[in-house]
Amino acid sequence: MNLEKRFVEFILAEQLFKSTDKLLLAVSGGIDSVVLCELCKNAGFDFSIAHGNFQLRDEESEQDEQFVETLAANYDVKLYKKKFATIAFANTHKISIQVAARQLRYEWFQEIVRGWPADTNNYILTAHHLDDNIETQLMNFFKGTGIAGLRGILPKAGLIVRPLLFAKKDELKQYALEHGLKWVEDSSNKSDKYSRNYFRHHIIPLVEHIYPEAMNNLADNIERFRETEQVYKSAIDQQLKKLVSIKNNEHHIPVLKLLKTQPLKTIAYEIIKPFGFTAKQVDDLVSLLHADSGKFIVSSSHRILRNRAWLIISPLQDKSIDNVLIEENQSPVLFQQGIMQIETFPANGYKLPVSADIAGLDSSSIKYPLLLRKWKKGDYFYPLGMQKKKKLSRFFIDQKLSLNEKENIWVVEMNKKIIWIVGRRIDDRFKVDAHTKTILQLRIQ
Repeated sequence: MNLEKRFVEFILAEQLFKSTDKLLLAVSGGIDSVVLCELCKNAGFDFSIAHGNFQLRDEESEQDEQFVETLAANYDVKLYKKKFATIAFANTHKISIQVAARQLRYEWFQEIVRGWPADTNNYILTAHHLDDNIETQLMNFFKGTGIAGLRGILPKAGLIVRPLLFAKKDELKQYALEHGLKWVEDSSNKSDKYSRNYFRHHIIPLVEHIYPEAMNNLADNIERFRETEQVYKSAIDQQLKKLVSIKNNEHHIPVLKLLKTQPLKTIAYEIIKPFGFTAKQVDDLVSLLHADSGKFIVSSSHRILRNRAWLIISPLQDKSIDNVLIEENQSPVLFQQGIMQIETFPANGYKLPVSADIAGLDSSSIKYPLLLRKWKKGDYFYPLGMQKKKKLSRFFIDQKLSLNEKENIWVVEMNKKIIWIVGRRIDDRFKVDAHTKTILQLRIQ
């Protein structure tokens, strides 16, 4: 069966896109992307071309750009092109050149298609082929990325579509030669400093020397692992529904229930993976199941806290703004935890609030400015109904607050006196009594 027919059949079988959809082809000028252009043209698809110049190969990068300009003109399609300061971006964000280039180009591709008319389905096509997928599968295996890594690259992920995953590199080259296509060679593909190239030039040929059918077998494995992942994901989803409950922006997992779950480490990994935790941290999580309350582990974005009989997963807090000065007649007031509305009411007919998110205070005892801030060690107040002061740290223990809850506590202060522990308790010195004429109401949303 010829490549053009298989190309169309693969698109239909995988339901990648329809003939009426608008396509953006990522074109480097190399043989793979040139073949993709030719196949799309011969299939009658509506496409444009995008070319990113990452300025990594000096004159060669400029020649590639000029080649793609000519290619787009020959196909009479719209060309999007852009130069990227890739090295500077990589240095600023402390990432590798490859990661920087990938991030820059995909963000740019998304930006382009978002600007297209909304009355069509718009997709980004890349020229990844079967050899790329097999290399990815092997690299993932050695990195230890689990089932999802073993099934390699998906033909479709959101707006990103890879319609050449069915074809081997040799098939694309043969097609290009038969159709007299021209392309440019990327000299960096010969360098072994990139992991992918090392696998391509050394690891796979060594394996094929022992197992001549290795590439075909690995291609079959990709199909098997895709189906295996579907079964695996279904089973995992059922377990997560039983184990994980969501409260606001926190995920709660009962310790005893998780300990009884089998296989424990596999389930544990699937729970923590979406929050930036790695497979190597699974053992730390298991240790947390046997740890004292208050112990925790962190990823780059989240923390898992052991709080009595629960594990609580929560985002790491932004420490950048931890106090807000409030002047008279200033409302609403925005802060990390939400919005504070400040209003005054006549005492006559006013019903004291039942909700902990509303504080009713005697306005005659309040002097501006107020300070809305996070609580700190040494803070104390006079809890409503008590004549003796109490440290906030002691109050939190009595309230049985978790570490996460403590860290999210804010207070309203006046002249270094705490008038309200936000969402918890007002200070007795500022309460409403029989002599109160006007009430200052603070309400959190």
